[in-house]
Amino acid sequence: MTSVAIIDSGGANIASLLYAFDRLGTRAVLTTDAESIRSAPRVVLPGVGAAKDAMARLQDAGLVDVIRSLTQPVLGICLGMQLLCEASEEDDVDCLGIIPGTARKLSVAPECPVPNMGWCETQATGSHTVLDGVGDGSYFYYLHSYAILPAKHTLAVARHSREFSAMIGRDNFVGAQFHPERSSNAGAQLLRNFVDGSA
Repeated sequence: MTSVAIIDSGGANIASLLYAFDRLGTRAVLTTDAESIRSAPRVVLPGVGAAKDAMARLQDAGLVDVIRSLTQPVLGICLGMQLLCEASEEDDVDCLGIIPGTARKLSVAPECPVPNMGWCETQATGSHTVLDGVGDGSYFYYLHSYAILPAKHTLAVARHSREFSAMIGRDNFVGAQFHPERSSNAGAQLLRNFVDGSA
C-alpha cells in the first residue's frame, strides 16, 4: 500500500520530494488517480509555478472536490500551501478554499528581492504534530513570490519585507510555504512527523 500519495499538480520539485520520502523509508507515488489519493494514509499537494496553472491542472484531473473531501493528513508544500487557501492574487484565481486566506504578492524592499529565495529563520506561533522536535527558529529553504499573511490558522512565521505565514493548518490540512525536502535536518524531521504522526 502507498504510504504517501503525491498529487501531480505540475512543477519541478517532484524528484527531490520523492527522494526525501525514500530517505525516510516511506513509499511515495506521484499520481492524479482519485482512488489512490483517497485511499492513501497521507497525501502531499506540492507545487511550483503559477497558481492558475496548478488549479487548472487539478480541475482537469477532477481532483478539486477530491482534495476538499480528504480526511487523512494532507500536507501542502510551497504553491501547494497557497492552493489550500481561498484565492491567490496571482492571475486573480480561486483556489481550494480549505483554509482561509489569500496569497498576496511579496513586496520588494531593500535587501528583500522577489522572489524570496533561500534560507529563512522560522518561528512557531502554534502547535502541531508536524512541528514536534523541530527547534523553534530553525531555518528552512524558501522559493516564492506570493505569501499568506499571518492570521488565525498560522502555525509558524518567517520574515521577508514583512512577516508572512511559514505554515498554516486547519483540521487535517497543514501547509508549509518552504520546501521541507530541501531543508536539511529540520525539513526531514517535519516530513518524518507528517508520515509517522497522528495528524
